Amino acid sequence: MHPTDDARLFTSVSARLTGFDGADLEATGMAEVYRAVAAEQLGPKRYARLLRALPKEPADAGDPELRKAAEAVTYLWYTGSWPGPPPFLVSPRAYTEGLVWKAAGLKAPGTAPGGYGSWAEVPDGPAGRYPATGAEGSGS
Repeated sequence: MHPTDDARLFTSVSARLTGFDGADLEATGMAEVYRAVAAEQLGPKRYARLLRALPKEPADAGDPELRKAAEAVTYLWYTGSWPGPPPFLVSPRAYTEGLVWKAAGLKAPGTAPGGYGSWAEVPDGPAGRYPATGAEGSGS
């Protein structure tokens, strides 16, 4: 499937808003879903204005309507939710693919179980944080 000009422009604007590059956004598999959600929730005029105004340095950077639309799209990418009103989670996959987890270097809680007995293992941590005894700060 070839992305349309609208989809490419949405991804480009989203990259600018989120700080992730377009390839990272596409890799989530959520770009088209988020484009459709943003277009529906913002309405045709605000959606078109967002795409038109943000690729360049907008003259009306302080415009509250444009800023609110940009914040909503950024929130969508980071959380997988539309901020509303009313707020809603786009899908379980959107939660899993939220950029907040990628930015923190984590997996979304409850989505990547470690397997049987993983609770008994010492978690990975910064070098030297977990001494051989397994207790932080115990001097042995």
